[in-house]
Amino acid sequence: MNSFEILLSLPLLFAFVLIIFLVIIDAFTTKNKTISYVVSILGLAGIGIAAGYSLYISPNLYIAGSSSDFFSSNMLVFGGFAAAFDIIFALGGILTLFLTRDYFNRTYNNYKELYTILLSAVFGMMCIAHSNNLLILFLGIETMSIPFYVLTGYTRNRESSVEGAMKYFVLGAFSSAFLLYGISMIYGATGTLYYDEITNFVASMSSYPLYLKLGIGLIMVGVLFKIAAFPFHQWAPDAYQAAPSPLSGFLSTVGKAAAGAAFIGLVRAILPTASNITGFVIETNGSIQLIVAILAALTMIIGNITALAQKNIKRMLAYSSIGHAGYMLMGIVSNNVDGYSGILYYSLAYTLTQIGAFAVISIIEDKDEANLMLDDYAGLSKTNPFIAFTMAMFMFSLAGIPPFAGFFGKYFLFKAAIESGFTWLTIIAVITSIVSVYYYLSVVMRMYFKDNERQLNVSNSRLSYISVLISAIGILFVGIFSFLFMNSISILF
Repeated sequence: MNSFEILLSLPLLFAFVLIIFLVIIDAFTTKNKTISYVVSILGLAGIGIAAGYSLYISPNLYIAGSSSDFFSSNMLVFGGFAAAFDIIFALGGILTLFLTRDYFNRTYNNYKELYTILLSAVFGMMCIAHSNNLLILFLGIETMSIPFYVLTGYTRNRESSVEGAMKYFVLGAFSSAFLLYGISMIYGATGTLYYDEITNFVASMSSYPLYLKLGIGLIMVGVLFKIAAFPFHQWAPDAYQAAPSPLSGFLSTVGKAAAGAAFIGLVRAILPTASNITGFVIETNGSIQLIVAILAALTMIIGNITALAQKNIKRMLAYSSIGHAGYMLMGIVSNNVDGYSGILYYSLAYTLTQIGAFAVISIIEDKDEANLMLDDYAGLSKTNPFIAFTMAMFMFSLAGIPPFAGFFGKYFLFKAAIESGFTWLTIIAVITSIVSVYYYLSVVMRMYFKDNERQLNVSNSRLSYISVLISAIGILFVGIFSFLFMNSISILF
């Protein structure tokens, strides 16, 4: 590797070394949790900076990387949209860590291994985004998923937490089996695991072989599970409700962003377009896009309608996240640069918004899962105006109300779907978005127009408030400069 390649691969190398370093720190500082905490935050910041530099020096290298020889096997590629996703993963991790210290001190669950587990999940996500080989994709998904199972059951003294983690683990094992079997069938059909070689094979065929269709279907099942899309969404409400609130925000945001990155790599390989192969244009297999479009529609309908009936705010946001998975799938259905750019922008907007909402929940939540019902938020504007105002911002962004980032995230995905001929899917997305306004604004209505008979014991942790403030400023900034962001993102594809 030359110096240029080392600079490009620095985010992944730094993440790997950081995990090893944290394990060593934990072994030699058995009682001091502060060192691991500070190193984790600084390490994630370093990953974000390294990824930003990689993105700056090589915005298009993700595509050109297919002809380079990174790590001697071309199984990983660097720069491009992979580096942009690295920044989202690092940002989500930092915002989550700001919340964890005070939250777990209040709930008596401040175990030191949290930081190593969370960083391991981030490393798995980065491998997914950087994969140029189905084997690396599988290893990345498993490296992310196993820490996710542990984080879901992190408060191991609570029966509900352990139960949610076990459900997640069992269903996740099934999805991994589907994914691995699908990879084996694609290898049997094409003779390769590399994305670019799969693309060339598909381009040379007049129709998809049966084994290739089955392999694509099985891989889709595995990735659809990770994004919590219908009908593989059953684990999400139990897992997000069972996990500690700061970690629920982490699981429901960066995990979806990683699944979005996986989908982009897979779809660009199995549904080649002119953007993949120079001078090559084919009629893509419309049946695959139609199936994904139907699943996206059902995901949006099921997620948003079920969220209407929820009284627990974490469970409401869990079903809401299922609906948002449907919106993200619209970018996959589009199968064009606008759709891929929309997924990346939406991942950033949703990460800031959802983590911000769970940050507020973490601040308000008390011991033994108290203050998690929607009615507990009544009168919050009178007792804590700042928290109520920022929570209203997050609800508006999730509902898709301008000028917040959530509105523009939906706009870009809807626009891409219409341009690809899926107007009917966009109509369903608009209708379900209108439905979601009801339960999002019900939180705002309770905070500003209802009174609470009791005083909430709200945390006054500065780091938690910083996380809320960064998220609130972020959704406003990313929303106001949305078109500037999209113009910058589009060159990555």
